[in-house]
Amino acid sequence: MIVVTTENIPGYRVVEVKGTTFGLIVRARGIGGDIMAGLRSVVGGEIKEYTVLLEDARKQALDRMIKNATAMGANAVVMCRYDSGNIGNMGEVVAYGTAVVVEKV
Repeated sequence: MIVVTTENIPGYRVVEVKGTTFGLIVRARGIGGDIMAGLRSVVGGEIKEYTVLLEDARKQALDRMIKNATAMGANAVVMCRYDSGNIGNMGEVVAYGTAVVVEKV
């Protein structure tokens, strides 16, 4: 699966647009991670517990988007983007783009 943030893929042409594809993940922070993050926020610097949580969430959202695009019959995703937000003490990450069928030029 080719995934790009651009509208076009050099050396390929879009032959069919399948539609919007996305992958969504909602993750809750554990109480232990919140305590450690709170302590780190007092002294400043990177809060590694949250960095790891968000990196994992982005990877899972991307994997789910690719799985969705594959199920739609696509072999590429163009205009891939990420968005995130909070719901209470949980973090949401969504990867989305346009599922397409491409062929080499």
